[in-house]
Order: sequence, then structure tokens, then C-alpha cells
Amino acid sequence: MFAVNTRHIAAAVLAGLGMVTTISAQAQEARAKGEVRRIDAANGKITIKHGAIGQLELPAMTLVYLIEPALLVGIAPGDTVTFVAARKNDQYVVVSISK
Repeated sequence: MFAVNTRHIAAAVLAGLGMVTTISAQAQEARAKGEVRRIDAANGKITIKHGAIGQLELPAMTLVYLIEPALLVGIAPGDTVTFVAARKNDQYVVVSISK
């Protein structure tokens, strides 16, 4: 027996049909919890230490995410947060965040 990654198959089929963006945006977003390590509001970046995020195929790690500075209001290094991250154009972006 072998494992079939249906997401990759679907993406390949849709790529052939010119529809990659639609499935990619939906399939590559996930909710996670982590600890804020650093904030760089001027450059729209946040560093979060988190557990594995299976939907994004990320192991447990500390990662720098892009973030809209307006989402950082009330968030500080050391905070435990719940966030939604997405993979967009080969970059990881926090699309929502809360304590």
C-alpha cells in the first residue's frame, strides 16, 4: 500500500486547468497557538514559537511571519496567542491573531 496525498493531486489537476490560486488559498491556511517572541511592526513581521502545524506542513519551530501592523495592537513579546496563518506566494502570513 502507499499513501496518496490528495491535496497535491488536486493541486496538480487544477494547475493544468489554470485554477491553482483558488485551491491553494483554501488549502494552505491553518489555526495554531504559540508564543510571541519578537515583533517588528515597522516591517510588518512577528516571530512566533509554535507547535507543528500540519495543514501548512510546518514542524514545531520558531518562525518569522508577515503580518499587517494593525493586527499587532495589544500583542507583545511573551504573549501566548491563537493565530491563523496562511501560505501566500511562498511566504507565511498571519491573517488573524488574538490572546
